[in-house]
Amino acid sequence: MSLPLEGIRVLDLSRYLPGPFATQMLADFGAEVIKVEDPRGGDLGRKLPPLIGEESARFYTVNRNKKSITLDLRKPQGQEVFKRLVAKSDVVVDQFRPGVMDKMGLGYEQLKAINPGIIYCAITGYGLDGPLRDAAGHDLNYLNLSGITGLTGVYQSKPAQSGAQIADIAGGTLHAVIGILLALAARQKTGQGQLCDIAMMDASVSLIAYTLGEWTGLGTLPVLGDELLTGGYAFYQIYRTKDGKYVSLGAVEEKFFAEFCNKIGRPEFIEKQYDKAAQRQMIDEISAIMLERTRAEWEEFFADSDICFTPVLELDEVCQHPQVKARNMIVEMENFNNTGRTVRVTGIPIKLSQTPGKIELKFPALGEHNDEVLMSVGGFTEEEVKNLKAEQVI
Repeated sequence: MSLPLEGIRVLDLSRYLPGPFATQMLADFGAEVIKVEDPRGGDLGRKLPPLIGEESARFYTVNRNKKSITLDLRKPQGQEVFKRLVAKSDVVVDQFRPGVMDKMGLGYEQLKAINPGIIYCAITGYGLDGPLRDAAGHDLNYLNLSGITGLTGVYQSKPAQSGAQIADIAGGTLHAVIGILLALAARQKTGQGQLCDIAMMDASVSLIAYTLGEWTGLGTLPVLGDELLTGGYAFYQIYRTKDGKYVSLGAVEEKFFAEFCNKIGRPEFIEKQYDKAAQRQMIDEISAIMLERTRAEWEEFFADSDICFTPVLELDEVCQHPQVKARNMIVEMENFNNTGRTVRVTGIPIKLSQTPGKIELKFPALGEHNDEVLMSVGGFTEEEVKNLKAEQVI
């Protein structure tokens, strides 16, 4: 059975994480993704430490099942080559700052004149307009300005940095995929492509939807580490265990918290579940109880309890967890490229019953598909491709 995005061709100009992860998701479901890379080293993510062999270990996590061509978009010949590819493509993904592609004559308006059906997805930090349009930024900056960093951390401590790139992935990657799929659906009705303006800060702001509701309802600003879902309540908390590891309790529902309290011998806590004034004392007492056993002992103790109790796992434990393995969410490649190292990449999180995605563990070398793409997609002759190489356009 064919994959849902077979026949869709994507020209991917993005680098590092947000765009490459988005186009990998499209590739997993059948899209032909062509990485368009600078001849002077390619995607900067290829050399981002740590390296396995000559390329970044991170590069392999977001660039499977793609083709790679090299193209100098600063040269007029390179711009003409790109336009010929756009004429036969469906999607362009751009992760440059606003205006960069326009200056080269390759912005959405210019490309739309060549291919009215083209879907142009621009992934930027702050969007194509607004006072921060031209500002540089990274994941941490977008999380800071969207309020997420200020909501993340331990009570009476400083805000904490996230262990995952939330703005890059939840903001840039996932919203880019959603935007592209929406635009493809619209094109089926209208025949016209469109511009997808994906700002990582915008998407990060959207992630605090529930927190805005909390603020509105309380009438006061949230306190770091002291609200319902951020560490202010005993029933939704992380506790340290005897062996220095951690467990988490997410017993929001009354029945879950009641079972937990009865099991640890503190039934008097049940009626105080949502009593704000009692929380710090309850947290302290439960913390002391949790220190009486190791993490594994608490897992066994609560094994038959339905209370939303889980260990806080480290990465090696995540990879071996039965649920992760059952859902094929970590793929391991042993002795990768004869380096003696095991490369681990994420599986496909979207499970479709009729047209499931497909993981092909192929990673393009820089410019590996120059001849194939330029001749089959761009319509260049073998002699023309040789000339482009000689002129260092590719």
